[in-house]
Amino acid sequence: MSLRPLITLTVMVTVVLGGCSGTDSERDAGPERSAPTETPTSPQPALSYVALGDSFTAAPGIPETDTSDGCLRSSQNYPSLVTEQLEEVYDVALADRSCSGADTTHLAGEQAVGRDPLPPQFDALRRDTDLVTLSTGGNDYGTFVRLIGGCVALAQEEPGGSPCLDAAESQGDVLASAQPEIEQRLVDAITEIQRRSPRAQVLVVGYPQLVPADGACPDLLPLASGDLPFARRVNRELTDNLARAADRTDTTYVDVWAASEDHDICAERPWVNGLESQQGGAIPFHPLPAGQAAIAQLVLDRVRAGTGRD
Repeated sequence: MSLRPLITLTVMVTVVLGGCSGTDSERDAGPERSAPTETPTSPQPALSYVALGDSFTAAPGIPETDTSDGCLRSSQNYPSLVTEQLEEVYDVALADRSCSGADTTHLAGEQAVGRDPLPPQFDALRRDTDLVTLSTGGNDYGTFVRLIGGCVALAQEEPGGSPCLDAAESQGDVLASAQPEIEQRLVDAITEIQRRSPRAQVLVVGYPQLVPADGACPDLLPLASGDLPFARRVNRELTDNLARAADRTDTTYVDVWAASEDHDICAERPWVNGLESQQGGAIPFHPLPAGQAAIAQLVLDRVRAGTGRD
């Protein structure tokens, strides 16, 4: 069902005064004056927003980062920025369940992080939820860890070769072969969101570009030169999983990949941090404030379009 239209409800209150009683002198003083009519400020319509996802939604390291439950959510991540803008029109109740390290299994299952296991992210969904954003899948089967941690480590041994691609191919290219299963997990997750929150506008948010189409920046993205095309292919596949899952479930896809062109880790104005921290406080290889602000605007554009389904 579509999101409630962005309107302000106006309640008009008319104050009717009865006849004026008083002395003759009071009546002779002049024409009767009525008390001014007051129009109370109308309450804003309520909007329930649930944000689901991994660290690319949580934005760890960007001030202020909440460390209390181990998820490292920033108060300036895109769900929070979206909420701030929507609060100009709505009374927004945000349930941000994004969590660093989360994969698709943590949507319906507990996540072991911090002292106590966290409840499933889906627990935040209600039948009257109005808006849901979902961005996850990068951590499934250890894809992101293998791509960043494993490939960076291998690059130290063979910086001019393609050690990560070679290792992946020798193992049956696990990074690529896992993608159809990740896509199906996303389809199942979106279907469950639609079941639990049938009236919600569901926005599936893609990942940004991490690896440049051309060129390199070894200080920020220390991959072997021959592994850069492979890393970009995996990065693209992760976001395409979200796009295909949105298409298969008739939900709206927010194309962060296209919007982040020329904003990869090596770019002059990156949306994602590299190995060496850049201004903004983000942890390595995670979203920078500029990227979160840009994604928030992309999400807002779709919300304001007033359609939950393409």
